[in-house]
Amino acid sequence: MHASAQSSAGLHRITETTIAALAAMRDRDRDSITEKTRLFDDLGFDSTSILELLMTLEDELDFEFDPETLEPDDFGTVGSLAAYAARQLDETER
Repeated sequence: MHASAQSSAGLHRITETTIAALAAMRDRDRDSITEKTRLFDDLGFDSTSILELLMTLEDELDFEFDPETLEPDDFGTVGSLAAYAARQLDETER
């Protein structure tokens, strides 16, 4: 598989995993959450729920987030968090 196609497939899987985790955490329909859904403004997340989400994603994706590389912008939307996770996974698989 071409590297960009592999990255795209990985990002899609991570996005879907993130949406599933958010839907479960907030008891919402998965279809109500998209890449553009804002974690704080739309889902009412706070720092505690972000930590819970990160731990869930680490379990689901079988890798650990590097807190040194996380930026506030990474938590803007579902898509920005998924893109960060995809970058982190890509770096750990090299």
